[in-house]
Order: sequence, then structure tokens, then C-alpha cells
Amino acid sequence: MIEELKRIVKDTTEEEAKSLLLRTLYGIQMTDEIAEYSDLDFSADLKKTYQDFLQYKRNQAAAEHIDYNAYHILFGDSQAGGMKLALKEMGLIEEEKVIAFSDLFSIGPLTRLDEEEGILQRIEWFENHIIVDENFSEDYSNAFNRTLSELQAIPPDVPVTIWAGENAHEQTGLRFVMKLLNEKSNKILLINSTELHRELFNSSEIQYQLLHTGEISPEQFILMHQKSQHAQPLPQEERLSLEKEYAELSAAKEVLRIWQDGGIKSVEEGYFDDYIIQTARRLFIERDSDEFMKSARLIGELIGHLEQYVGDQFLEYRVRHLILNGVFDIKGVPKAMRYYSIRFKK
Repeated sequence: MIEELKRIVKDTTEEEAKSLLLRTLYGIQMTDEIAEYSDLDFSADLKKTYQDFLQYKRNQAAAEHIDYNAYHILFGDSQAGGMKLALKEMGLIEEEKVIAFSDLFSIGPLTRLDEEEGILQRIEWFENHIIVDENFSEDYSNAFNRTLSELQAIPPDVPVTIWAGENAHEQTGLRFVMKLLNEKSNKILLINSTELHRELFNSSEIQYQLLHTGEISPEQFILMHQKSQHAQPLPQEERLSLEKEYAELSAAKEVLRIWQDGGIKSVEEGYFDDYIIQTARRLFIERDSDEFMKSARLIGELIGHLEQYVGDQFLEYRVRHLILNGVFDIKGVPKAMRYYSIRFKK
């Protein structure tokens, strides 16, 4: 075990070491500033950080011994899951690697996300605005840093295919990845999954508009993967242009992004508030009642009709904001959307 620890320390990058140190110092600061966070809590968190990092480096070492023929980058767990199932069905799961960002890039700050400080700022925004799990901070940080390490470990002679649909989340993720890969010489293929899905599966009888790549079935991914083999690498000028666009997005003060007129637009976080209010009015009229309605009913209706991919948790945050601003009354506890109901303020 001691020899393994020595090897892990030797193989730890500067960024990984900084991340561990920052998390440790942050934990120490919390014991001083937050009465409910005890030394015992800190000790337990430190042990979990150690165990997670150990497992992460073991997985990393195992992955480095596999020579992949291609890499696929997708944005979201469902997106990556569909691709993995397709690769398994085609017998390519041991030859082509899927790298995924478990994130939602249409919301939250983007500043310096390739550094630990920027990641922590993004985590803090989520914890202050979105209802997240107790272990969100550590889970998010570990997953994000693992993905960054996987990207940096891509060999220079292997093609990289990035799958991004026509939505602010995946298109922002695409631009972020172009920044991360800016020093790599790999051939980069960009697949517009919305466009390719439309080309392969829409007809005069069936017209389906993807909201995001996660809506693609594994069976459809197989055909799309085959078609993607004919894609041409991105020219250097386009790579630089996408990287520049990310710099502009990350410098914006807005924390909400939408897809509009073929591009990403940063908007104020209250952009959907009027839509939320109008949808709520319609639902109350349809119910022929102005009494309390489950917030989950409203949010489900919003998601079902909204042609933007911002996630139900962001819309739930805006509902809570409207409650605080006196638009809605609340019954219950807003610890999750299923636990409370709303009605218009009387």
C-alpha cells in the first residue's frame, strides 16, 4: 500500500495537488467559521476525499493502459450513456472511449473553469441557488476534475469527436472543450447531433426536434456513429473562433444562457419569469381553481413546452424566487419541488 501511495503521489499533477490542498484548507476554514461543522465532520470528509482520490488515480492508471482508436466527448450522463450503449452494441466499447461532462452549462458561472478556484465558484453558485444533494460539492468537484484529467490524457494521434446539439448547454460545453484542447494537435470532428438526427430520422410524416443529445436512442446513435465517420476535421480557424466565443461567454456576468438564432445568448436569470407566471395562470384557469397546486405540476408543464435546455432545477429556483418576491404563496417546505405547493398571492 505504501508503494502504491508513493506511485500515486509521483503521478499526481500540479493541478490535482492544488485541488486537494484547496479542499483541505477549505475544510479547515469551515471548522472555524461554521459551528455545525465539527472536527469530526472534517475528519470524515477528509477520509472520503482520500478514498475518492485513491480510486480516481487507480481508475486513471488502468485507463492509461488502454490504447483507444477514438474518443467521443458528450455533455451529460444520458448523452454519454446512449453513446456507450451504442458502442457496446457495435462491439467498439473497448476501442473507443466516451468522455462526459456531468454538468449543465446553460446555467451558472463559467469563469476559470479550468482552474480549481473557478470550479469552486461554480459549486458555490449551485449550492446558493439550486437544491442539491448533501454531497454535491465533493461529487461535482471529483467528477469535473476527473473529466479534465481524461481530456488532458488523450494521446495526440487519436481523433476526437465532439457531439453537441442545438442548445445552449451543449454548445457552451463544446466551446469550453475547445479551450481545454487548444494545445492538442488531434483531429477534432464536430457532430451537430440535432442536424444529423433530423437528416437521418425526420421525414414528411415524422418531424421531431431534439432538445438535447440525451434524447437520442442507442439504436439511433449506431446509425449516427456510422454517418459521423465521414465528417471532416474542424479547420484551425474554426477551432480558434469557438475558443474565442468561450472566452466571451465566460467573461459575461449573466448566469443563464439560451440558444437563439443559431447562437448562444447570455440573458438575465429572470428571463423565464414571465413565462413561468403565464403558464401558472393558464394551469389555474384549466383547473378552475385558485387553490394550491403542486409546484412539480407547474415545473413539469414548463419543461414540457420550453424549447430551451436549462433543466427543471433552474426553473424550480425561479419559482422559489417568485415566492420570495410575493408573486406566489407557498404551502409546505421548499426542500424539493414535490414537497410544496403554490398559488397566486391573494
